[in-house]
Amino acid sequence: MKNILVFAEQREGEIKKVAFENITLGKKLATQIGSKLITVVIGSALSDSAKVLGKYGAEKIYLYEHANLHLYNSEYYAKILANAALEHDAELVILGATAMGKDLAPRVAVRLKASLASDCISTEIENGELKIIRPMYAGKIRAKINLISEIKIATIRPNVYRAVEAPGSPEIIKIPVTLDYTKATVKEILVGSKDKIDVTEADIIVSGGRGLKGPENFHLIADLANKLGAAQGASRAVVDAGWRPYEEQVGQTGKTVSPSLYVAIGISGAIQHLAGMSSSKFIVAINKDPEAPIFKIADYGIVGDAFEVVPKLIEML
Repeated sequence: MKNILVFAEQREGEIKKVAFENITLGKKLATQIGSKLITVVIGSALSDSAKVLGKYGAEKIYLYEHANLHLYNSEYYAKILANAALEHDAELVILGATAMGKDLAPRVAVRLKASLASDCISTEIENGELKIIRPMYAGKIRAKINLISEIKIATIRPNVYRAVEAPGSPEIIKIPVTLDYTKATVKEILVGSKDKIDVTEADIIVSGGRGLKGPENFHLIADLANKLGAAQGASRAVVDAGWRPYEEQVGQTGKTVSPSLYVAIGISGAIQHLAGMSSSKFIVAINKDPEAPIFKIADYGIVGDAFEVVPKLIEML
Protein backbone atom coordinates (compact mmCIF):
# COMPACT_ATOMS: atom_id res chain seq x y z
CA MET A 1 0.00 0.00 0.00
CA LYS A 2 1.15 3.53 -0.75
CA ASN A 3 0.72 6.40 1.71
CA ILE A 4 -2.10 6.76 4.24
CA LEU A 5 -3.80 10.14 4.48
CA VAL A 6 -5.81 11.20 7.53
CA PHE A 7 -8.18 14.16 7.29
CA ALA A 8 -8.01 15.93 10.66
CA GLU A 9 -11.38 17.58 11.18
CA GLN A 10 -11.53 20.97 12.87
CA ARG A 11 -14.38 23.22 13.92
CA GLU A 12 -13.77 26.91 14.57
CA GLY A 13 -10.05 26.23 14.73
CA GLU A 14 -10.31 23.41 17.27
CA ILE A 15 -9.11 19.96 16.19
CA LYS A 16 -11.80 17.39 16.93
CA LYS A 17 -11.17 14.34 19.09
CA VAL A 18 -11.91 11.95 16.21
CA ALA A 19 -8.83 13.32 14.42
CA PHE A 20 -6.58 12.06 17.22
CA GLU A 21 -8.26 8.65 17.10
CA ASN A 22 -7.82 8.39 13.33
CA ILE A 23 -4.17 9.45 13.47
CA THR A 24 -3.60 6.67 16.00
CA LEU A 25 -5.21 4.23 13.54
CA GLY A 26 -3.35 5.66 10.56
CA LYS A 27 -0.03 5.44 12.41
CA LYS A 28 -0.69 1.81 13.28
CA LEU A 29 -1.57 0.85 9.69
CA ALA A 30 1.33 2.82 8.22
CA THR A 31 3.78 1.09 10.57
CA GLN A 32 2.41 -2.34 9.63
CA ILE A 33 2.87 -1.83 5.90
CA GLY A 34 5.88 0.45 5.93
CA SER A 35 4.19 3.48 4.36
CA LYS A 36 4.09 7.16 5.23
CA LEU A 37 1.36 8.82 7.28
CA ILE A 38 0.12 12.13 5.86
CA THR A 39 -2.21 14.43 7.83
CA VAL A 40 -4.32 17.08 6.12
CA VAL A 41 -6.07 19.97 7.89
CA ILE A 42 -8.26 22.46 6.01
CA GLY A 43 -9.30 25.82 7.43
CA SER A 44 -7.93 29.20 8.43
CA ALA A 45 -5.04 30.18 10.75
CA LEU A 46 -4.40 26.63 11.93
CA SER A 47 -0.70 26.74 12.86
CA ASP A 48 -1.22 26.72 16.63
CA SER A 49 -4.14 24.29 16.83
CA ALA A 50 -2.53 21.80 14.41
CA LYS A 51 0.53 21.35 16.63
CA VAL A 52 -1.44 19.08 18.96
CA LEU A 53 -1.66 16.48 16.18
CA GLY A 54 2.03 15.77 16.66
CA LYS A 55 1.27 14.36 20.11
CA TYR A 56 -0.57 11.44 18.51
CA GLY A 57 1.96 10.42 15.89
CA ALA A 58 1.30 12.74 12.96
CA GLU A 59 4.48 12.86 10.89
CA LYS A 60 3.78 15.34 8.11
CA ILE A 61 0.96 17.83 8.60
CA TYR A 62 -0.26 19.82 5.61
CA LEU A 63 -2.30 22.93 6.42
CA TYR A 64 -4.48 24.06 3.51
CA GLU A 65 -5.46 27.57 4.54
CA HIS A 66 -7.63 30.43 3.35
CA ALA A 67 -9.54 33.04 5.32
CA ASN A 68 -12.83 31.88 3.77
CA LEU A 69 -12.27 28.27 4.82
CA HIS A 70 -12.85 28.93 8.53
CA LEU A 71 -16.34 27.48 7.95
CA TYR A 72 -16.91 24.09 6.32
CA ASN A 73 -17.71 24.31 2.60
CA SER A 74 -18.28 20.90 1.02
CA GLU A 75 -17.32 21.97 -2.50
CA TYR A 76 -13.98 23.51 -1.54
CA TYR A 77 -13.10 20.91 1.07
CA ALA A 78 -13.79 18.03 -1.34
CA LYS A 79 -11.67 19.56 -4.08
CA ILE A 80 -8.76 20.29 -1.73
CA LEU A 81 -8.82 16.86 -0.07
CA ALA A 82 -9.09 14.98 -3.36
CA ASN A 83 -6.18 16.92 -4.83
CA ALA A 84 -4.16 16.34 -1.66
CA ALA A 85 -4.75 12.57 -1.90
CA LEU A 86 -3.39 12.57 -5.46
CA GLU A 87 -0.51 14.91 -4.70
CA HIS A 88 0.66 12.85 -1.72
CA ASP A 89 0.17 9.48 -3.44
CA ALA A 90 -2.38 8.25 -0.90
CA GLU A 91 -3.92 4.84 -1.35
CA LEU A 92 -6.07 5.06 1.79
CA VAL A 93 -7.89 8.20 2.96
CA ILE A 94 -9.32 8.13 6.50
CA LEU A 95 -12.00 10.50 7.80
CA GLY A 96 -14.23 10.49 10.86
CA ALA A 97 -17.80 9.22 10.50
CA THR A 98 -19.05 12.59 11.74
CA ALA A 99 -21.55 14.97 10.18
CA MET A 100 -18.70 16.57 8.24
CA GLY A 101 -17.00 13.29 7.36
CA LYS A 102 -20.20 11.67 6.13
CA ASP A 103 -20.86 14.67 3.89
CA LEU A 104 -17.29 15.05 2.66
CA ALA A 105 -16.19 11.45 2.03
CA PRO A 106 -18.65 10.61 -0.79
CA ARG A 107 -17.77 13.86 -2.59
CA VAL A 108 -14.07 13.00 -2.42
CA ALA A 109 -14.77 9.41 -3.50
CA VAL A 110 -16.54 10.61 -6.65
CA ARG A 111 -13.65 12.91 -7.56
CA LEU A 112 -11.10 10.13 -7.08
CA LYS A 113 -13.25 7.27 -8.45
CA ALA A 114 -12.54 5.61 -5.13
CA SER A 115 -14.33 2.89 -3.16
CA LEU A 116 -15.86 4.13 0.08
CA ALA A 117 -16.65 2.23 3.28
CA SER A 118 -18.61 4.36 5.73
CA ASP A 119 -19.10 4.17 9.50
CA CYS A 120 -16.40 1.53 9.96
CA ILE A 121 -15.81 -0.08 13.35
CA SER A 122 -12.66 -2.05 12.47
CA THR A 123 -9.86 -1.45 9.97
CA GLU A 124 -7.02 -3.96 9.82
CA ILE A 125 -4.30 -5.25 7.53
CA GLU A 126 -4.64 -8.99 6.79
CA ASN A 127 -2.08 -10.71 4.57
CA GLY A 128 -1.08 -7.36 3.18
CA GLU A 129 -4.65 -6.38 2.29
CA LEU A 130 -6.94 -3.84 3.92
CA LYS A 131 -9.95 -5.43 5.61
CA ILE A 132 -12.77 -3.29 6.93
CA ILE A 133 -15.74 -4.20 9.13
CA ARG A 134 -18.86 -2.06 9.23
CA PRO A 135 -22.41 -2.62 10.53
CA MET A 136 -25.16 -3.02 7.94
CA TYR A 137 -28.96 -3.33 7.92
CA ALA A 138 -29.44 -1.22 11.05
CA GLY A 139 -26.73 -3.12 12.88
CA LYS A 140 -28.21 -6.59 12.26
CA ILE A 141 -24.99 -7.82 10.66
CA ARG A 142 -21.33 -6.88 10.50
CA ALA A 143 -19.86 -7.08 7.03
CA LYS A 144 -16.19 -7.56 6.21
CA ILE A 145 -15.42 -5.38 3.21
CA ASN A 146 -12.58 -5.50 0.71
CA LEU A 147 -12.18 -2.23 -1.23
CA ILE A 148 -10.93 -2.99 -4.74
CA SER A 149 -10.31 0.48 -6.19
CA GLU A 150 -6.81 1.93 -6.47
CA ILE A 151 -7.65 4.65 -3.92
CA LYS A 152 -9.72 3.64 -0.91
CA ILE A 153 -11.68 5.84 1.50
CA ALA A 154 -13.00 4.93 4.95
CA THR A 155 -14.93 6.91 7.53
CA ILE A 156 -14.30 5.63 11.06
CA ARG A 157 -16.95 5.70 13.76
CA PRO A 158 -15.85 8.00 16.60
CA ASN A 159 -14.70 6.33 19.83
CA VAL A 160 -14.06 2.87 18.34
CA TYR A 161 -10.31 3.56 18.45
CA ARG A 162 -8.59 5.11 21.43
CA ALA A 163 -6.34 8.07 20.75
CA VAL A 164 -2.86 7.03 21.91
CA GLU A 165 -0.18 9.62 22.45
CA ALA A 166 3.00 9.03 20.44
CA PRO A 167 4.91 12.31 20.74
CA GLY A 168 7.18 13.23 17.89
CA SER A 169 8.44 16.20 15.90
CA PRO A 170 6.07 16.54 12.96
CA GLU A 171 6.87 18.58 9.91
CA ILE A 172 4.17 21.25 9.40
CA ILE A 173 3.74 22.58 5.87
CA LYS A 174 1.43 25.53 5.21
CA ILE A 175 -0.19 25.60 1.77
CA PRO A 176 -2.14 28.75 0.79
CA VAL A 177 -5.29 27.93 -1.16
CA THR A 178 -6.72 29.89 -4.07
CA LEU A 179 -10.50 29.74 -4.13
CA ASP A 180 -12.34 29.90 -7.43
CA TYR A 181 -16.05 30.08 -8.23
CA THR A 182 -18.38 28.06 -6.03
CA LYS A 183 -22.08 27.45 -6.37
CA ALA A 184 -22.74 27.85 -2.68
CA THR A 185 -21.16 29.90 0.07
CA VAL A 186 -21.45 29.07 3.76
CA LYS A 187 -22.23 32.26 5.68
CA GLU A 188 -22.88 30.93 9.15
CA ILE A 189 -23.10 27.69 11.11
CA LEU A 190 -25.47 27.55 14.07
CA VAL A 191 -24.48 25.17 16.83
CA GLY A 192 -26.06 24.06 20.08
CA SER A 193 -24.75 24.88 23.52
CA LYS A 194 -20.98 24.59 23.77
CA ASP A 195 -21.36 23.75 27.44
CA LYS A 196 -22.91 20.37 26.62
CA ILE A 197 -20.85 17.29 25.85
CA ASP A 198 -21.41 16.06 22.28
CA VAL A 199 -22.78 12.50 22.39
CA THR A 200 -20.61 11.48 19.43
CA GLU A 201 -17.45 12.30 21.38
CA ALA A 202 -18.56 11.30 24.88
CA ASP A 203 -16.94 8.44 26.76
CA ILE A 204 -20.10 7.99 28.86
CA ILE A 205 -23.69 8.63 27.75
CA VAL A 206 -26.90 8.55 29.78
CA SER A 207 -29.98 8.33 27.55
CA GLY A 208 -33.66 8.54 28.36
CA GLY A 209 -36.75 7.23 26.57
CA ARG A 210 -40.51 7.33 26.76
CA GLY A 211 -40.41 5.41 30.01
CA LEU A 212 -39.67 8.73 31.71
CA LYS A 213 -43.26 9.75 30.83
CA GLY A 214 -42.61 13.45 30.19
CA PRO A 215 -39.99 16.19 29.71
CA GLU A 216 -40.39 17.29 33.32
CA ASN A 217 -38.73 14.04 34.44
CA PHE A 218 -35.56 14.36 32.36
CA HIS A 219 -33.85 16.02 35.30
CA LEU A 220 -33.13 12.42 36.35
CA ILE A 221 -31.07 11.94 33.17
CA ALA A 222 -29.30 15.27 33.71
CA ASP A 223 -28.55 14.54 37.38
CA LEU A 224 -27.13 11.09 36.67
CA ALA A 225 -25.14 12.39 33.70
CA ASN A 226 -23.66 15.14 35.88
CA LYS A 227 -22.60 12.60 38.49
CA LEU A 228 -20.89 10.48 35.83
CA GLY A 229 -19.42 13.34 33.78
CA ALA A 230 -21.51 12.04 30.91
CA ALA A 231 -23.34 13.40 27.88
CA GLN A 232 -27.12 13.31 27.74
CA GLY A 233 -28.85 11.28 25.03
CA ALA A 234 -32.41 10.53 24.03
CA SER A 235 -34.43 8.12 21.94
CA ARG A 236 -36.16 9.14 18.73
CA ALA A 237 -39.61 8.95 20.33
CA VAL A 238 -38.54 11.46 22.97
CA VAL A 239 -37.11 13.86 20.39
CA ASP A 240 -40.14 13.51 18.10
CA ALA A 241 -42.36 14.36 21.07
CA GLY A 242 -40.39 17.56 21.60
CA TRP A 243 -39.13 16.53 25.04
CA ARG A 244 -35.43 16.83 24.08
CA PRO A 245 -33.50 18.56 21.25
CA TYR A 246 -32.49 16.67 18.12
CA GLU A 247 -28.78 17.07 18.93
CA GLU A 248 -29.25 14.50 21.71
CA GLN A 249 -30.95 11.85 19.56
CA VAL A 250 -29.14 8.52 19.40
CA GLY A 251 -30.14 6.08 16.69
CA GLN A 252 -30.25 5.33 13.00
CA THR A 253 -31.82 8.70 12.17
CA GLY A 254 -29.93 10.49 14.93
CA LYS A 255 -26.32 10.13 16.00
CA THR A 256 -24.26 6.96 16.06
CA VAL A 257 -22.21 6.61 19.24
CA SER A 258 -19.55 4.26 20.64
CA PRO A 259 -18.91 5.27 24.26
CA SER A 260 -17.20 3.14 26.88
CA LEU A 261 -20.44 3.17 28.88
CA TYR A 262 -24.00 3.66 27.61
CA VAL A 263 -26.82 3.85 30.17
CA ALA A 264 -30.29 3.42 28.67
CA ILE A 265 -33.12 4.48 30.97
CA GLY A 266 -36.73 3.85 30.03
CA ILE A 267 -35.72 2.91 26.48
CA SER A 268 -37.35 -0.24 25.11
CA GLY A 269 -34.66 -0.84 22.48
CA ALA A 270 -36.28 -0.50 19.07
CA ILE A 271 -33.96 -1.55 16.23
CA GLN A 272 -33.62 2.09 15.15
CA HIS A 273 -32.12 2.97 18.52
CA LEU A 274 -29.93 -0.11 18.76
CA ALA A 275 -28.39 0.71 15.39
CA GLY A 276 -26.99 3.90 16.87
CA MET A 277 -25.49 2.57 20.12
CA SER A 278 -24.93 -1.19 19.88
CA SER A 279 -21.17 -0.73 19.40
CA SER A 280 -20.89 0.78 22.91
CA LYS A 281 -18.32 -1.12 24.96
CA PHE A 282 -20.61 -1.59 27.99
CA ILE A 283 -24.38 -1.14 28.00
CA VAL A 284 -26.50 -0.76 31.14
CA ALA A 285 -30.29 -0.91 30.71
CA ILE A 286 -32.91 0.18 33.23
CA ASN A 287 -36.47 -0.76 32.27
CA LYS A 288 -39.47 -2.11 34.13
CA ASP A 289 -40.38 -4.45 31.23
CA PRO A 290 -38.27 -7.63 31.54
CA GLU A 291 -39.02 -8.43 27.89
CA ALA A 292 -37.72 -5.12 26.54
CA PRO A 293 -35.41 -5.73 23.55
CA ILE A 294 -32.72 -3.51 25.10
CA PHE A 295 -31.92 -6.33 27.55
CA LYS A 296 -30.82 -8.60 24.68
CA ILE A 297 -27.74 -6.47 24.05
CA ALA A 298 -27.19 -5.05 27.54
CA ASP A 299 -24.15 -6.14 29.54
CA TYR A 300 -25.99 -5.24 32.75
CA GLY A 301 -29.73 -4.90 33.20
CA ILE A 302 -31.92 -3.63 35.99
CA VAL A 303 -35.58 -4.59 35.80
CA GLY A 304 -37.30 -1.89 37.79
CA ASP A 305 -39.03 1.47 37.81
CA ALA A 306 -36.65 4.22 36.66
CA PHE A 307 -38.25 6.63 39.14
CA GLU A 308 -37.09 4.36 41.96
CA VAL A 309 -33.80 3.06 40.56
CA VAL A 310 -32.24 6.24 39.18
CA PRO A 311 -32.55 8.35 42.37
CA LYS A 312 -30.89 5.51 44.30
CA LEU A 313 -28.06 5.38 41.74
CA ILE A 314 -27.59 9.14 42.04
CA GLU A 315 -27.58 8.93 45.84
CA MET A 316 -25.04 6.10 45.77
CA LEU A 317 -22.77 7.99 43.35
